[in-house]
Amino acid sequence: MNAPLPHRQRFGLGLLFGLMLPLLAHASEPLPSWNDGPAKRSVIEFVQAVTDRSGKDFVKPAERIAVFDNDGTLWSEQPVYFELLFAFDEVKRTAAQHPEWKTTQPFKAVLENDHKALAASGMDGLLKIFAATHTGMTTAAFDDNARTWLSQARHPKTGKPYTEMIFQPMLEMLDYLRSQDFKTYIVSGGETGFMRAFAEQVYGVPPEQVIGTTFVTAFEYKDGQASILRTPKLAHNDDGPGKPVSIEAVIGRRPILAFGNSDGDLQMLQWTAAAPGKRLMGLVHHTDAKREWAYDRQSDIGRLDKALDEAKSRGWTVVDMAADWRRIYPFDPPVPEQTQ
Repeated sequence: MNAPLPHRQRFGLGLLFGLMLPLLAHASEPLPSWNDGPAKRSVIEFVQAVTDRSGKDFVKPAERIAVFDNDGTLWSEQPVYFELLFAFDEVKRTAAQHPEWKTTQPFKAVLENDHKALAASGMDGLLKIFAATHTGMTTAAFDDNARTWLSQARHPKTGKPYTEMIFQPMLEMLDYLRSQDFKTYIVSGGETGFMRAFAEQVYGVPPEQVIGTTFVTAFEYKDGQASILRTPKLAHNDDGPGKPVSIEAVIGRRPILAFGNSDGDLQMLQWTAAAPGKRLMGLVHHTDAKREWAYDRQSDIGRLDKALDEAKSRGWTVVDMAADWRRIYPFDPPVPEQTQ
C-alpha cells in the first residue's frame, strides 16, 4: 500500500489543480479568441441548435454544410489581394522568357512598378496578367509555382509569410464546426488551383472542398505521361452571383452557414438564407486599423456596402473585428477578454 502524501504536498497538488481548472475549462470552450458578445453567442447558439437531436432545429450531419469566402474572411486581403501579388511576382520571375513584356502593357507596368499605368489597364489588364501567370502550363506545374511563392514571399507590412496572415478566430470557427460534424468549404473569387496549394495545410480544408474561379482545362497524354493543361479561357468567375451557382454545381446541397466579408459574398449569403430551417449568415467587418485594417463602403478592395446594409436589416451576424476578436493572427498575443 502506498503511503499517504504529507499534508503540505497534498496542499500543493490541490492548489496546482485549483489553478489549472480555469485554464482547462477555458481550453475546452469553443472560439477562445472571440470576446463574449453577440457574434460569438450567435455562432455557438446556432451550432448547438442544429446539432441537438431533441430540438426542432436539428440538422442531420450530412446536411451541415458551411461555406466561407477566403480573401478578407479567412485571411487578410490588404494592401492588395495576395494572389494578385503572386501574379505580379510571377511576371517578374518569368520576364526573361518574354522580352516583349518590356514594351507591352500591362506587363511593362508590372515590371516597372508603375501603379498608375497598371490601374489604367483595368480589369482587361489584370485578366491578361492572370492568363500569363496561371495558364499555359500543367496543373502540377502551377501548383509547384504557387507553393514555391507561398514558401518564400512575405507580407509587405508584417514581414510574415502570407500563410500566417490568417485569422485565428476563423481557424477556431472552422475547427469548432468540424468537431460538430459540419463539412467546411471555401467558396472564393480566388483561383481554385492557387487556394488548393495551401488550404488543406493552413485551414484543414481538403482540395475537393475548395471552390473558386477556374480556367478551362484539357487532358493531355504524351509519351506515356498524363497531365491536365490549364488554358487561358476563363471557365467560371466565382464571385458575386457566381458563388451560389458553383455551390449548387459542386456541392449540390444548400449551405446552412455562410460567412463572407464583402459585397462579392452577398449572393452566397442570400442563397443560404433563402431556404427553410435555421440558418446562419455572417460577415467579417474590418474595423481594426491598429491590428489589421479598417475599411468597408469606400474600399476598392473588399468593399462592404450593400451586404452590410442587408445584414443589418435581416439580422445576420456581423463580426466587428476590433470588438469581437481578442486576437487577429495566430502570431498575435491575445488581448484581455471583453464582455459585450
